[in-house]
Amino acid sequence: MTRRLSITRRDFLGGVALGTAAGALAPAELLAGTGSAPYPPALTGLRGSHPGAFDVAHAVAWAGREYPRPAEPDEAPYDLVVVGGGISGLAAAFYWRQAKGPDARILILDNHDDFGGHARRNEFTVDGELLVGYGGSQSIDTPGKYSPEAAKLLRDVGIVTDRFYEYFDQAFSERMGLDAGIWFSAEAYGRDVTAPGLDLWRSPDKRLDPAQVAAYPIDDAARAALLDLLGSRRNYLANLAPEARVPWLKRTSYRDFLLGTVGVPEAVYLLFRDQMRGWWGVGWDAVSAAQAADLGMPGTRYLELPEPPSDAPERDEPYIFHFPDGNAGVARSLVRALIPGAIPGSSMEDLVLARADYAALDRRGQACRLRLSSTAVDVRHLPDESAVDVCYVHNGQVRKARGRHAVLACYNAMVPYLCPELPAAQREAIEYAEKVPLVYVSMAVRNWRPLAELGMHSISVPQPDLMHSFGLDFPVSMGGVEFARDPGQPTVLHGSYIPAAPDRGLSAVEQHRAGRRAIYELSFDDFERRITRQLDGALGAAGFDVERDLAGLTVNRWPHGYAYEYNELFDPADWGRDKGPHRLGAQQLGRISIANSDASAWAFVDGAIDAAWRATREQLA
Repeated sequence: MTRRLSITRRDFLGGVALGTAAGALAPAELLAGTGSAPYPPALTGLRGSHPGAFDVAHAVAWAGREYPRPAEPDEAPYDLVVVGGGISGLAAAFYWRQAKGPDARILILDNHDDFGGHARRNEFTVDGELLVGYGGSQSIDTPGKYSPEAAKLLRDVGIVTDRFYEYFDQAFSERMGLDAGIWFSAEAYGRDVTAPGLDLWRSPDKRLDPAQVAAYPIDDAARAALLDLLGSRRNYLANLAPEARVPWLKRTSYRDFLLGTVGVPEAVYLLFRDQMRGWWGVGWDAVSAAQAADLGMPGTRYLELPEPPSDAPERDEPYIFHFPDGNAGVARSLVRALIPGAIPGSSMEDLVLARADYAALDRRGQACRLRLSSTAVDVRHLPDESAVDVCYVHNGQVRKARGRHAVLACYNAMVPYLCPELPAAQREAIEYAEKVPLVYVSMAVRNWRPLAELGMHSISVPQPDLMHSFGLDFPVSMGGVEFARDPGQPTVLHGSYIPAAPDRGLSAVEQHRAGRRAIYELSFDDFERRITRQLDGALGAAGFDVERDLAGLTVNRWPHGYAYEYNELFDPADWGRDKGPHRLGAQQLGRISIANSDASAWAFVDGAIDAAWRATREQLA
């Protein structure tokens, strides 16, 4: 029987598992494959939504450019054309082929030079050793609560999630004596200080040792208030009737709760503010105190609230379902099932080291073709509505593909620009949401001795200049990839930067827009300079030397990152996966259906898969 240990998503966010999503190309962005063809996973520098991937889409959406529509398609009609080669688009193609058989003609178009959408694989070779990391969609979260259709898809492509209990070393940090750390930068605090981090979710009976925060560069009053808050058993809402407390918390930010109701100094609030960016895409200034209470954040544990509903954020499965390349493993499983010969092997284990043959993705004569660097610019029905024409730009040329059916599994906000037949109300519904911008940084290092010396697996950064957290990648060993258990071994450090504009009175949507603008303005050189400054500041005193120890850097930039999930501080409290504008936005339009995680208002793998299932059912009907 498999022993199930106790790492939860809460632990992940607190640091137990990780501690934690237009510019110039880096010189390292060289041809990384054999011959003259680049191998996308091994390209470094500025990746993710890289220069060249979004230019055509921006011309359509920002400049209103209209590309000429070829009179006729240049290929025989397809049964299904899918716009978007992320998990949702690949899943839609997979479901279609399951229903129609292996001879069904399917064309998948994607604007990037790699497939998977945000499920992106990063590779490095350091001192002769292959290192694999993830540059986007992270883990299969809580697969036990997947819909039957999504759970079956994983099984059908060979993913057996129970095996991760063996592959994910849940005891690694404890065995190695590693804990979370915190780095105060000289830019924000006057001097660089790396110190033990805050265990915000510790047992209520476990009081914080004052010596732990003695090195924090905050004044004595703030330090005393921090210790008081972390050890407090006070009900700060005792003046409210019990039935009024949850509604009050839902319309109050945790920032305002801490500063106004609890009365902590701003320096204490700033220690906490940015720790939730990796989940909500904003800090505690734009997330409700009710969400903080659901997570048991300091000051909320003794408010005498009713029991949370069974679908509250805390889950009953550990956060361990993670391929070494994150959910690129899911995307690669789908591609292997759709296009025989593209990725060798037959199991989730041999997938890890399998090298994709990108030339095999789009070969003449095969039933399913995946065409990269192809940006859709116009999607509309034929006049008699017997088929759908998809015009797209590939290698600078406008081409047309015709499908009896089409699934738009692309970035949802592009749908109104692609599909002129879209009704105004549906267009408005789609435009309501704003995707969460994010940057995931993969840093290949020759060893992780400085972290071992500090006794830290991860480091959070209050008031960050860039990354708000970074540290060791997930301790997963499978399929020939072994996690670097020895601090002297090379490994991949993962960093997260979710740009936001906190404490300016902006809503979550407004902060997402500001953050997207901010990362568009950063070149790779900007990223590199700020990332290396953070590494040097946090780890330099422990012996880390950027010039010597940093062997590779991939900045996975996603200006349009994770799907928007409704925020009860700004959106109606009853909106969620089953209710909200996204439901109207995802409605079928004749032979065109919409499938992406945006259409599910759920930034997880099952949201993408469930949308694909719905879209294909609509078209198969």
